[in-house]
Amino acid sequence: MTTLFSRIARGEIPAEKILEDDHYLAFLDIRPIRPGHTLVIPKKEHDYIFTLDDATLSGLLPFARRVVPAIEQVTGCRRVGIMVAGLEVPHTHVHLVPMNSVSDLNFALAGEDRPEEREKMGRKLRAALSSGSGR
Repeated sequence: MTTLFSRIARGEIPAEKILEDDHYLAFLDIRPIRPGHTLVIPKKEHDYIFTLDDATLSGLLPFARRVVPAIEQVTGCRRVGIMVAGLEVPHTHVHLVPMNSVSDLNFALAGEDRPEEREKMGRKLRAALSSGSGR
């Protein structure tokens, strides 16, 4: 069965895409823990991060790292935390969450979907990436 994230990667379901290449996609979470909460997926559909093939696994974090400076710049956070839960959608994904303290990494803080705010954040993050801003 095709996952929700595979359908997003193929453009069948709209998403606020931040960065994309042939193998990976970063897009904003619709229930963000904090503004700027971004999901990073391999386009190759696979359920569990620790059973990914070596090539896909070894490319996932370097791709995710490319988004971090934009998240830091736009949100003003102290750090970007990373979480891998993997139970919400059966497709490997990592959460990049802007944080100022470890307590910010809490799914109980997830908010409602606010499409207008997500679109605005997406524009800011893409602009920061395209300007080469960040570290």
